[in-house]
Amino acid sequence: MSNEEALKIALAEAAKELNLDAPSSTIVIERSRDEAHGDYSTNLAMRLSRLAGKAPRDLATELIPHIKLEQIEKIEIAGPGFINFFMKKDALQNVVAKVIAEGENFGKLPSKKQKINVEFVSANPTGDLHLGHTRCAAVGDSLARLLTYDGYDVTREFYVNDCGNQIEHLGQSIRARYHELYGEPLVLGDDDYHGRELIGIAQQIKDKYGDKYLTDTQESHDFFIRYGIDANLSKLKEDLSSFGVSFDVFTYESDIRKGGNIEKTLEFLAPHLYQSEGATFLKTTDYLDDKDRPVIKSNGQPTYFMPDICYHYNKASRGFDHLIDVLGSDHHGYVNRMKSALMMKGYDQDYLEVTFVQVVRVFRDGEEVKMSKRTGKAIAHRELVEDVGVDAVRYFFIERSQSSHLDFNYNLALEQSSSNPVYYCQYAHARCCSILNLGEDIPLDESGKGLTTNEELSILKHLADFPSMIETAARDRAPYKVAAYAHELAEKFHEFYAKCHVINRDDLALTSSRLALIKAVKIAMENALGILGVSAPTKM
Repeated sequence: MSNEEALKIALAEAAKELNLDAPSSTIVIERSRDEAHGDYSTNLAMRLSRLAGKAPRDLATELIPHIKLEQIEKIEIAGPGFINFFMKKDALQNVVAKVIAEGENFGKLPSKKQKINVEFVSANPTGDLHLGHTRCAAVGDSLARLLTYDGYDVTREFYVNDCGNQIEHLGQSIRARYHELYGEPLVLGDDDYHGRELIGIAQQIKDKYGDKYLTDTQESHDFFIRYGIDANLSKLKEDLSSFGVSFDVFTYESDIRKGGNIEKTLEFLAPHLYQSEGATFLKTTDYLDDKDRPVIKSNGQPTYFMPDICYHYNKASRGFDHLIDVLGSDHHGYVNRMKSALMMKGYDQDYLEVTFVQVVRVFRDGEEVKMSKRTGKAIAHRELVEDVGVDAVRYFFIERSQSSHLDFNYNLALEQSSSNPVYYCQYAHARCCSILNLGEDIPLDESGKGLTTNEELSILKHLADFPSMIETAARDRAPYKVAAYAHELAEKFHEFYAKCHVINRDDLALTSSRLALIKAVKIAMENALGILGVSAPTKM
């Protein structure tokens, strides 16, 4: 059990002694930034003061005698009523053995026996991934890894929009390129796809099938659409796989529409439907929406919203305790209408959660770069990853909250210096590996008893924080907090390395303790980077 968890339980028991209800899950423990304020702090007395009918400092004074935890050396009251805890050194030193014993499982929390579906990317299979998709991929995948670490059973899902006007235009565009390969004039409409990458798909068709589809029939129409979808989706999967992203489930809109599913869903929703100007509207304003939404157009065709409702009903029917959609920032209006539709099915309004990912701008040499020199179009996912590497793109795209706009610095991402945050973290891990190799003949002292300097104690506190950081980051859907943790761990390690001589064969006892500490740092760094989908190199 971590120090934070032990403190929460001790505080909950102390509050109970005063007839105050404060479940340990609601108690906040923070690590003190100033050593003069101890190791940990809580605002519990301030939070309970109104309930107790006492001033925060007075309540803190009454709580302290009831706080029973042997790891505590001293307790002080500060400011308006903060309770500061000074821990015994061995309470911190014990973390070394814990980290080493748990290894790759350090920080993983027990199973919550809850299933979460995380849907992310879901790019239309009509072209290459753009940088908005890249950030959604980095955030969604890291969030799924983080939730798994926090004890959830996570399913990663990609929704394939293989129906609608965009798909029709994709088929028409491939057909036009195919006919062009046989010497016919290229005829593309304004809404068709003009990208030259479709020439490659058309060439594949020609090489494989010859002139079989030159005659326009319903069969050829359907063939061009399906071939284009499959070809583009295959490329998307390849790009995402090379980015360290995989999915457990691919659900196709065309499958969602099969079997009269839309008609059955409309029948279920009948009490919530009405007609207006020939269209059918869903009364989402009865729940959370600011206006009712059309589900069937006046021409009898479903709107985009209708199959999305069917899709979310489908996901819910698979037994998930919670749904998370990772969407671009242009989908804000989508949330309350879908929550409303799910509430009509009997689900709680919080059953669906949406996390929004803001846009990315790319800067090189201080100037915003909007167009690729290679293609003359917006910089695509594949180009950026090829230029600066998977690790840099993933780390940079995660290190800030997904709700914040991201300015990606090409130059910084390529730097091999402490200014580059991913390099800084990876170098700390590689340095740990190098030191451990140099001292591989020296047995490790995992007791932590020899670790007494400020730099060593600072690392120990940070290591002890890892499990609670995982819990907080998962709760807040904030992979960026893992990146911040890794960077701070690297910072503390580099400070320790600069001030503390590690391998001293004239003092093997201290060397053994410090080598064990370095092994613990290595493990924690590797685990944190793993959640981000970033590699932990052993040499740099």
